[in-house]
Parts: sequence; structure tokens; C-alpha cells
Amino acid sequence: MAMERRGVGSGDLFSPQGPGAGESGPLADRMRPRTLEDVTGQDHIVGPGRLLRRAIQADRLSSVIFYGPPGTGKTSLARVIANTTRAAFESLNAVLSGIKDIREAIDRSDERRRLYGKRTILFVDEVHRWNKAQQDALLPWVENGTVILVGATTENPFFEVNRALVSRSRVFQLKPLSPEDLMETARRALADRDRGYGKWKVSFEEGALEHLVEVAGGDARSLLNAMELAVETSLPLWPPGEGKEIRVSLEAAEESIQRRALLYDRDGDYHFDTISAFIKSVRGSDPDAALYWLAKMIRAGEDPSFIFRRMIILAGEDVGLADPGAISVVVSCAQAFDRIGFPEGNFPLVEACLYLATAPKSNSALNFFDVMKEVEKEDAEVPSHLRDASRDSESFGHGEGYVYPHAYREHWAAQQYLPSSLVGKIFYTPSRMGYEGKIREEVLRKRELQAAIVLGDRAAGDGEALTWSAASKGREGWFKRLESGRSGLLLSDRDRILGASRIRRHDRILVAAGGDGLLLWECLRRAPEGLCACLVETESVRDTLFRYAATLDEVEQPRIALCPSSLPGPGEAEEWFETPVFDHIFAREPWRRAENPAKTFRDFAEKARSLLAPGGDLAVLQSPPRLGERISRIAEEECGAEPALGARLREAEEAFFGDQGGLLMNWDASLLEKTFRDAGFQPLVTEIEQKEERLITGKDLGLWFDPEKSRWGGFIASALGPEDFKRLEGILRERIARGPVVWKWKSLLLTAREPGI
Repeated sequence: MAMERRGVGSGDLFSPQGPGAGESGPLADRMRPRTLEDVTGQDHIVGPGRLLRRAIQADRLSSVIFYGPPGTGKTSLARVIANTTRAAFESLNAVLSGIKDIREAIDRSDERRRLYGKRTILFVDEVHRWNKAQQDALLPWVENGTVILVGATTENPFFEVNRALVSRSRVFQLKPLSPEDLMETARRALADRDRGYGKWKVSFEEGALEHLVEVAGGDARSLLNAMELAVETSLPLWPPGEGKEIRVSLEAAEESIQRRALLYDRDGDYHFDTISAFIKSVRGSDPDAALYWLAKMIRAGEDPSFIFRRMIILAGEDVGLADPGAISVVVSCAQAFDRIGFPEGNFPLVEACLYLATAPKSNSALNFFDVMKEVEKEDAEVPSHLRDASRDSESFGHGEGYVYPHAYREHWAAQQYLPSSLVGKIFYTPSRMGYEGKIREEVLRKRELQAAIVLGDRAAGDGEALTWSAASKGREGWFKRLESGRSGLLLSDRDRILGASRIRRHDRILVAAGGDGLLLWECLRRAPEGLCACLVETESVRDTLFRYAATLDEVEQPRIALCPSSLPGPGEAEEWFETPVFDHIFAREPWRRAENPAKTFRDFAEKARSLLAPGGDLAVLQSPPRLGERISRIAEEECGAEPALGARLREAEEAFFGDQGGLLMNWDASLLEKTFRDAGFQPLVTEIEQKEERLITGKDLGLWFDPEKSRWGGFIASALGPEDFKRLEGILRERIARGPVVWKWKSLLLTAREPGI
């Protein structure tokens, strides 16, 4: 694959002629990974199915920053990208290059884009070493797409890299390599004939290689450098003849590696370093350190108005809605200082400092800059039902279908407020701190229900699926949901299912029967750097989910597949989702229409076992008919039906949901447990009491009490006789006219872990 690469500084790591080429360079450079399969120890970001791996393989990389300790593979990942991409590849080292070098690289990139329509990936090593002016010089070219930035830094990019650059990049944190990963790296170097020591018979005295691994402390470069020194100084002359035996002693290993020196910050201007330390101490909620740096600035003669300006910014940026009163406190303290000056002005200065340092923190206001990007990208129209009805309602129908929230329970109604092109886009996620912690659950609850109801209704036409007029066919169903408390039930089910597992940011998740999106969107938020895959039963549902996901970047979108059966086999999963295994499998009511529960459970359990990674788990919530609501209970407790009729109905229903109903109606927790235990799991089934206020309509009763269309109706009519069956229907019709009915049932939560570890 032809690629264009340029480097600035003392050699180009990405050029075959640069350092480490062939056998002449240091061992650490020679052994750098060249493909994704060579990368060791970072499975959480480049393992099968992970977001970064998919982006690299698809050559659809957006700007990224690799953050991690030395020797964890940041530059190596850049080399893998260089070896994979069809884009031009430029590399700069921030220690050795300045604004002139940036401009030259940008000029070449701009020329490629204008003349050839070719993208350029710009790798910047040690990107935190650039000052603000140098980083600012790069920012506009990242924004307009002239270059795709791949940055590497050992410092926290949220502190040391231009915030605007960070906000336009996805940050991937690399972890120190485990001892097992380092040992694998060492073995590769010893076995590789071309780049390592495979030409010779190298062996280590017992404990020698283990010592190098231990002292390397997760740093592959440190390990390989020490190995090189230990191996090549174990003989008087290097290189020896091919096949020579080389024995590395424990003493040689100890001499070749020392404890690594601690990293230290780069030198900078005293003024900016001190205010930086102050801001970071306040942001980090350390009042002692905050007071120390404040005192140091005041003692050095810093302008108090400058300090107050920074604290006002911090009150909005870092405290935000976690404590909405913080900005008022700081502004009041600043005004007080202006009135009294020094020395008494130290009191409001200290009060503002301590208030901010001890306040709960949230930076959710930064999401506004994402909104600005959307506004710049697309000038979307106001949905018809949100337009001003006082001007053009008759001619154009403006305002028609708007649902007035105060007319509904909780003064809220789920309807579409974003433009149609942005439905499903998330700009604001409340933190768990302070005031935001109090509103977080409600914000997320309503957001999830907006999505679930859109997918459930799928009102066609202009895509404004949550707008309803009084004459709308879906009005009755809409009213039922609002009045039934269904929203709380949906979120409760979601939390029970996902709460059964520990989801990590890089996990691979499979959602079965996920057509309503309820589990899918939350899984995407919890595992943004992993894989979220979803199975649906119909093409229309799949298309609707894709429309919701369309506002995300392609590599960030969930994978959605049409799967009429409950689960695919590993081969199908790998074909559809690029991975044959998952860390979690979740489902809500996947077996609602199972004709043969025993066979359906067995098929699901066997396929789940083959799809779960070692130690993976599953959680499924299902409501069996046997544990469902009984009309006999409603008739007796809520309708006051005469005892004799109630008793006969209760007996008939128990027969229907018991032996007379067959396995379709009669299955319970014991069948689930046995089936999954036979498949090799150690299942746990928990019984959950459920209830909601349900608005039953005449249409519902008409269906239930039709012996021809309803299995329940046919059985109960036969058991009670036509006269009592009709009398029972009349009793229920009188009851539903008075409002919602309390509907009670039990669900089963099945949890199980793959026993492979």
C-alpha cells in the first residue's frame, strides 16, 4: 500500500530508513508493533470489536490523543496507523519542532486535500510539550479537517493539552503493561530472527528475566532496552556467530536496569504555572493546596482581579450546575474586594477560594461547545408542532400536535423537541455531584423514554414521531402510557438488567430483542470505547434504530443486525459484529412470543455460552404468564365482584395458567434455572414484584373477552358459562370507566456468568 510519510527532527520513526530500521537500531525500536495483532497489553482499546480497532481497520480514524505512561505503546499505535491508513502520514515531535514546522506540515496537507482530495494524518509525539501558541496554531486545521490529529502524551491531556484540541479529539488511555504482557514482549524479542535475538540461543538465569520485568514497571521500552544491554554485554564481542549460546546471569540483569526516574513537569512561566497549580487544586477539591497557591500568588504581588476572573471562570466551568450558587458567591466576593481592597479584602478572596474548593464539581457546561459545532454544521428547521401557532396555524398547521406538558401527570409529556435531523443526539449529561446529582436521574429517565416511545410508536411520515393531534390514531395509546406510570417501570427494568453486571468502558455488549432501544442507548453510554451490538426482529425496527444512531460518528455507532431467532451463533456474530465473543449479553422480554419455552430457553442458553468471553455474564428479565396478573384478583379486589363468581374465576385462571395451559403458560423459574444449568452456567433467578397503574380500554376488554380470538377468553368462557362470562365483562367495564387499575405481576431476573475462568 503506497503511503506518503514525512518526519521532522532527528529521524522519522515511520520511515523504513529512520531509526530502528533493519538490524541497526535499538531493540525497542526494532520490536515496535507493525500491525494491530502485534500490539500487546492494550486489549481494552484495540482488542477485537473495540472502537479504536474498528476505526483503524476501516481507515475512518478521527482525531485521537493517546495518553499513558512511557513504554505503553503510544508511538507504536501511531506506527500501526501509518502502516494501515490510505491517508498521507505526517509526523512531528513537539520537543524538536515549532510553529514553522507545523505550518510546513499544514501546507503540504492542505495541498493534498485541495489538489487530490487526500486526507492527512498528523502524528504529534509529546504533544503536551508544545506551548499554547503552538497548539493554537494547529487547532483551526484540525477543526476544518485539513489534518486528523494523532497526539501522544504522558501528561493528562485534560490539563496539559489545549482544551479545544482535546474537545475535538477522543482520548484513549493506555495502561502500563502487566507482567504477563511484558514477559510476552520479552519472549517475542528472543524468538524473532529478523528484529530480535532469534538467531542465537539466548537464555536467562532463573529469576533474571523476571527481575527485568518487575523493575520495568509496565514499560515495554524500559524492558527491551535493559534486555538489549544485558544480552549484548554478556559476550566480549557483538554480534557473535549465528547459533551462539548466550547465557544472561541475574547479576547482568540487575546491572542492566535501574528503578525508573519519576516524571516531572516541564519548566514554565512562574505566573502561569502558579495560577495553573491554584486552579487545579481548587478543581481537585483540595482547600489546603488552594490556600497555599493563593497565598503564594498574593505574596508575589499577583493582581487580585486576575485571580477573581479565573475563579469566576472556574465557578462556571468546573463547579457549574453541581452548585448553581457558586458563581453568585464568587461575584459577590469580587465586588466586596473592590469596595474594601487590601488587607481586609483577603477575607472575601479566601472565602471565594474555599467555597469553590469545597463545592461539588461538574464540567457539564462544556457540552455547549458540542452544540455550537452542530449549529455550525447544520441549520435545522424548527419542527412544525413547536412553531408559533398564533401566526400560521390555519395555513400551514404550525403548532398543531403540540402536547401541553402541564395537562399531564408530572407536568411532562414525551414529545419531540429537537429538529428531526438531530433526534437522539445527546448534548448534556448531568454529573452525579451536588444539584446535578439530584436532577440526573430525572433527566436520563425522560431522555430514555423519549427514545423508547419513538421506537415503540414509529409514527411515520415526517419523522416527528412524538407529535400528536387530538384526532391522531395513536392518541389513546399515548394517553395510556402517560397515565399508567409505564415510564418508571421501563427504567426500573433497565436498571435491574444492567445493574446485574459491572460494565467497563471498553466492554463488548450484545443486546438481544433490543428493538425499543431502552438497553442499547444506556449500554452505549457505559461502554463508549467497546462494542454495543443489538439484535432486532424486523427491518423497520432496524432502520429506525439506525436513524437514531446516524448522528454519531460511524465508528461510534452500535452494530445492529436482523436476527429472527433469539441469538446468533459465533460465526454469524463475527460476520455481523467483527467479534465472536461478548463480555455481556442483556435482554428484556426476549421470549414473549416463545411457542415452545423449553426449546427456546435451551437454544438461548447454548448460544449464549458460545458467545460469552471467559468470565462474561448475561442478564435477562422475563415475565412468565404463570406469574402474570389475574383478572380474578382485579375482579375481587378492585371491582368488588361477588365471592362465588370471584372464586370460580380464580379457580379457572389457575387451571389455565397451570396444567391446562401446557408449558407455554406453565413455565417458571425452575425451568429457567435447569435449562441454563444444563448448558454449563451457574444461574441465579430472582423473582421481582412488579406493579403499575394501567389504563385499560374498552378495546382491551373486547379482545380479552372474545372467545374466538383470545385463548384466555375461550378457556374462561367455557369454565364459567356464557352468562357469568358476560356478567364478568360488565363488571370490568364499569371499573375501567373510573380510571386506571393497579396491575400486579412478577418478573424473573436471570443472571449467569460464563464459567470459563
